[in-house]
Amino acid sequence: MNIASLAWLFLDPKLLSELTLTPQGSTKKNIIFLVTDGMGPTSLSLTRSFRQYRDKLAIDDILTLDKHLIGQSRTRSSNSLVTDSAAGATAFSCALKSYNNAVGVTPQRQPCGTLLEAMKYEGYHTGLVVTTRITDATPAAFSSHVTYRFYEDLIAQHQLGEYPLGRVVDLMIGGGRTHFYPPGETPYGNGGLRKDGRNLIEEAQENGWSYVGNRSSFDNLELGDNVQLPLLALLADNDIPFDLDRDDAIYPSLEEEAITAMKALSKATEDSDKGFFLLIEGSRIDHAGHNNDPAAQVREVLAFDKAFKAVLDFADSTDVETVIISTSDHETGGLAAARQLTPSYPDYLWRPEALLAAKHSGEYLNNKIASFEGEDLENFIKHEIFEKDLGITDYTPQEVESIMDHSKASHYLLNDIVSRRSQTGWSTHGHSAVDVNIYAYSNKKSTMHLLREKLSGNHENIEIGQFMKDFVNVDLTHMTKLIKGTQVKPSDVDEMTVSQQQELFDNYHGGLVNVY
Repeated sequence: MNIASLAWLFLDPKLLSELTLTPQGSTKKNIIFLVTDGMGPTSLSLTRSFRQYRDKLAIDDILTLDKHLIGQSRTRSSNSLVTDSAAGATAFSCALKSYNNAVGVTPQRQPCGTLLEAMKYEGYHTGLVVTTRITDATPAAFSSHVTYRFYEDLIAQHQLGEYPLGRVVDLMIGGGRTHFYPPGETPYGNGGLRKDGRNLIEEAQENGWSYVGNRSSFDNLELGDNVQLPLLALLADNDIPFDLDRDDAIYPSLEEEAITAMKALSKATEDSDKGFFLLIEGSRIDHAGHNNDPAAQVREVLAFDKAFKAVLDFADSTDVETVIISTSDHETGGLAAARQLTPSYPDYLWRPEALLAAKHSGEYLNNKIASFEGEDLENFIKHEIFEKDLGITDYTPQEVESIMDHSKASHYLLNDIVSRRSQTGWSTHGHSAVDVNIYAYSNKKSTMHLLREKLSGNHENIEIGQFMKDFVNVDLTHMTKLIKGTQVKPSDVDEMTVSQQQELFDNYHGGLVNVY
């Protein structure tokens, strides 16, 4: 402990009592690690102003996240100044830099022990909560090891325990059913993608997993009061819809998912001297950024902020020492809360009212247009899409024509139309190298001081993983030895298969349709 820390300690009798009466490493601990995939600092500015405008709030009425900002993180991967989510999450989970697309593996393509695995090995309970596929890059990097993030069928096998450590995850809530069953299966939907014919959902249930696949079954969990672990909750074939589009009768919110997970893990560990590790990801902030969709972006950040508030409330309600860290893997979209629309001197304006008028995401509206079977597409676009769904009445003939010409991939154009009216700027449909914020909290004052000491200022992303590892005193090197020999790619994989999987993967990382 440095001199400044000692001086601060002696000014705080409660902190001194905590440090002297509690033996080092003897307290029960929880780690709740939150990831805002693709959220950069401007996302907060955009969302804060949008919320203040929408709710007619004072300028000092800020987001919950704003009140817990302590530092920033540098995000480069081992092979690029601009990281992807897989390398970004591996920096957190393994506390090391790896290459873009790497999931829980080193730059040498060898599996690296993760924080989740190490904590499970030491007797902690573990959980993953996301709004994309549970096999997506961020949750996968904590619970699997593959050389390429698109191997989601294999990731699903690892997550259910089909690798050297066996089952290490006690609770999974998210989307991504398609990677757990083959085509033609009907009990779970009609979107199965597994080519090996295996039904991992049935196999999981045979191995003791509780399975939840819809809203009514999720509601039966009673927000965590009625959960039998291990729990596999796959609530969508692919990603859970953007919060702007989410039907509450069909899909739970991220806040509900988080509360369910925290309560279930807390109940499961109440008689243990070990707590739990829980990853919670606001996954689709990233997708809104890839789509350059400002209306979806602000709603995703607001949904995450509500979940973050629920996590804080949980920490304050428990006597278990709990660390909360929230950060992003990277920024997506090169977002700017301003946009120059003409060659003349730029306006100093940003217009949140244009985002408030949007009732759906560009992605949702693209699907609506693509499925239109009527005779008058032009009239449908004018009155149903522009006027009713986007609140835009000053659309131009050129804008209508552009949507008609690209009716199967209109979301980029629709989002640009909304962005122009709100004067929201974007520099890319990919990621950027901007530093991202670190937020933190603990219900124990001495631990809060430790968080400030270790994570205030500007840090490499791997330092966040190192902090969590040191906080619970686990050995990632030992875990790396235990998982040696893990199958890190499908046995029949080739470059053509990889290319096809990337195209099927999603609409955010597999290439953009040229509509400009």
